[in-house]
Amino acid sequence: MPNFAMLIDGEQATAQHTFAVTNPSTGELVGMAPQATLSDLDRAVATAQTAFEAWSRVSDADRAEACAAIAAKIGTHAEELAQLLTCEQGKPLNGLGSRFELGGAQAWASVTAGLSLPMKVLQDTNEGRVELHRRPIGVVGSITPWNWPLMIAVWHILPAIRTGNTVVVKPSPFTPLSTLRMVELMNEVLPNGVVNVVCGDDAVENIGAAMSAHPGIRKMVFTGSTATGKRVYANAAETMKRLTLELGGNDAGIVLPDVNPEEIAERLFWGAFINNGQTCAAMKRLYVHEDVYDEVCSALTEFARNIVVGDGRDEGSVLGPLANEMQFDKIRSLVDASRAKGRVLLGGEPGEGLFFPPTMISDLEADDPLVAEEQFGPALPIIRYSDVEDAIAQANSGENGLGGSVWSKDIAHAKRIAARLECGSAWINSHGGLNPIAPFGGRKSSGLGVEFGEEGLAEYTDIQVIHC
Repeated sequence: MPNFAMLIDGEQATAQHTFAVTNPSTGELVGMAPQATLSDLDRAVATAQTAFEAWSRVSDADRAEACAAIAAKIGTHAEELAQLLTCEQGKPLNGLGSRFELGGAQAWASVTAGLSLPMKVLQDTNEGRVELHRRPIGVVGSITPWNWPLMIAVWHILPAIRTGNTVVVKPSPFTPLSTLRMVELMNEVLPNGVVNVVCGDDAVENIGAAMSAHPGIRKMVFTGSTATGKRVYANAAETMKRLTLELGGNDAGIVLPDVNPEEIAERLFWGAFINNGQTCAAMKRLYVHEDVYDEVCSALTEFARNIVVGDGRDEGSVLGPLANEMQFDKIRSLVDASRAKGRVLLGGEPGEGLFFPPTMISDLEADDPLVAEEQFGPALPIIRYSDVEDAIAQANSGENGLGGSVWSKDIAHAKRIAARLECGSAWINSHGGLNPIAPFGGRKSSGLGVEFGEEGLAEYTDIQVIHC
C-alpha cells in the first residue's frame, strides 16, 4: 500500500509518522498519509514566503499561462485522480461523482486562468490622476473539506496564485491523498514553493488551528462547518488575516402550487442528493404547497427508488456510501429522531458499513431536528405549507443563509420570491448549480466573502491607491 508525501518547496517531504486513509465503501486501506508537525508547517510557510518574492513579480500574462497549464495537467491526469478520489471519499466514478468533480476542477482552473483585475483609473483630470491597483496579499493558507476535496482545492488555490500569492494547503484527514497527488502535479508546472501541501490528523497535531494563527500566513480561506469557521475566524484575529469563509448551509427549496411534479422530480432529487447530500449548497429542506404536496412526494420518491447505491468503483453505482463514520452516525441519529413524528416515504434504514439509502420523511415541523439542523447527508425532510408567506418565513429562519430555490412555472413570480430569501445564491427550478464566473458565498452565519469570478479573485488582493 503506497505511502504518500507532503510537497514543500517543490519536493516530496516525508513524515516520521503516518495515518491510514480507508475506502468508505469497503473499509480497505487506500494509503498512508503523512502526519505533519508544526515544524513542517513552519517550513512550508517559510518556503511560500520566499517563493512569494519572485512569484508576486511574475507578469500577469505568465501567471495566467501557469494556471492554464495546471488546468491542462488536471485534464491529463483526470482519470488517475478520479480513481484515487473515489477510493478515499466513496463517491461513484460516474454520474455526479469523481469524474464530474475532476471535470469541474479543470473547468474552474481554466476559467480562473482567464480572469484578471486590471488597474482602474478613478480620476484623470487637471487636479491629478488616481489609480486603483490590486496587489497580492502574501502567503494564503487553505483548509479544504472532505466532500469535494479536489474541486474545492482548485477553488482555493487557483485564484490565489493567479493574483500572485503563494499557498500552503491542508486537506481534510479523511481525503488527503488525492490532494497530495494533485499538488504534486501542480508543482510540475509551477516554480518551487508556490503551492505547498501539508496534512495530518488534527487529533494528533492541530495543523489547521496553527495555520489560522500563523503570523506568516496573511490570508486564510476555509470551506467547512460554521463551528470550525468561527474558530478559524477567532484564531486569525490576532494577526489581522484576510478571510474567505464558505460555511454551512441549511438550504430551503419552496415548491409553488403551479408546478408539474413529474417534470421537476429529477431536478428536485439532485438538488438535494448530489454527492449523497454531502454538499454545502445542497437542498436540505423542501417546502411544498398543500395543493401539490402528495403528488410531489410521490413523484420524488418514485424517481429515487431507481437510484443505484453501491461501491463507488462500480461503474453502475449512482450514489456511494457516506464519506466517514462521523457523518454516518449523524444521519442515522437525525433520521431516527424523525421517525416518530414524520412519515418515512423512502429509505430510513441504514445499510451495511457506511451505506445509507436516499431517505425522505414527510409531515415534519420546523423544530424537528432533521429540519432545524443541517444534516449534510441523504435524508430530506418534506414540509407541507398552505401560505407562501409562511414558507418564506420558515426558509429564512435560522442562522444559515447559503442558498435557496423556488420552483414554479411562473418565472417572474418565482424571482420575486427568490429575492426575499436571505441567502447568497438563489435558483429558479434547480438547486445548487454553480458557475465559475458567478460569485458564490453565504449570508448570516454561512460565510464571509465570496468565491469565483472577478469578485472572488479580488478577495485574494489588497487595494493600493496611487495618487500622481
